[in-house]
Amino acid sequence: MDDYLILGACNPPLAHRALEADRSIGLLLPCNVVVRRDGDHTLVQALDPGTMVTLTGLDALKPVADEATARLDAALTALAAT
Repeated sequence: MDDYLILGACNPPLAHRALEADRSIGLLLPCNVVVRRDGDHTLVQALDPGTMVTLTGLDALKPVADEATARLDAALTALAAT
């Protein structure tokens, strides 16, 4: 198996806001980022936070998902620039 690392990337204030909207959302929080080898390449992958909204149908989670998406996108963009 190629190298594979799961990083905990939860933002506690965002997680708290999501939990205030739905106490069972913990299972769907996009808190993991995977860094793995794929042949000669290193991939960094994260789940789209919008999945929380799609799967639950709770519009109250949309602002949390939007902020988490912006943060993850910025981090992934910064990595791609290096």
